[in-house]
Amino acid sequence: MSKHFVGDTAVLLGRSLRHITRSVDTIVTTAIMPIAMMLMFVYVFGGAINTGSVSYVNYLLPGILLITVASGIAYTAFRLFMDMKGGIFERFQSMPIARSSVLWAHVLTSLVANLISLVVVVLVALLMGFRSPAGVLAWLSVAGILILFTLALTWIAVIPGLTAKSADGASAFSYPLIFLPFLSSAFVPTDTMPGPLRVFAEHQPVTSIVNAIRNLFTQQPVGTDIWIALAWCAGILIVAYGFAMNTYHRKIS
Repeated sequence: MSKHFVGDTAVLLGRSLRHITRSVDTIVTTAIMPIAMMLMFVYVFGGAINTGSVSYVNYLLPGILLITVASGIAYTAFRLFMDMKGGIFERFQSMPIARSSVLWAHVLTSLVANLISLVVVVLVALLMGFRSPAGVLAWLSVAGILILFTLALTWIAVIPGLTAKSADGASAFSYPLIFLPFLSSAFVPTDTMPGPLRVFAEHQPVTSIVNAIRNLFTQQPVGTDIWIALAWCAGILIVAYGFAMNTYHRKIS
């Protein structure tokens, strides 16, 4: 790794962030779909779903936050694809900069953009009645989980961004990720689901992440959910990072 890696990444990050500020509609679009879902589920379906003493907006928000991230990373894949097709990577490789800094700039841009979208979604949830007694430590824990989750999904997004044949193909991979929270405890308690679906819902990564965030928001004991959630996020991140870097080196070699 080049000794100039940090500086090179910072410069390229600035370039990517300037592109984001010139197309604020990207962040707005990323947030609109999760917000629309939140409005629909709370005001249309919320009254028919029994979540006990927890208001439905409080119950729903953790899953909506994960959908926000899954929506946002589609743009990461798209931006990577456009840079690959535009020859930007080849141009940078002819310069005396750290090779991986180009990729890391895209990843960090994704993190910043998604965090902004998450803040927008939380602000809308507050307007809809979301309230949390959680303290600073709990909120920091939620932020930490969401950052790790965003990094894990972003490195997954890097792979189609580098290998897709079309712009639509680069972003289409995010659809299953957006759909996955619907097969979890994000919208309804898993004990209301039929047998096989319930087994899948209770053992897929989104459920443990949603449950951990929900318990942190409500100041309930997190139990093993938080450790399972962190293990899923870290495991996905490590595997995706390995595949993404291998794909990147093959592409630029």
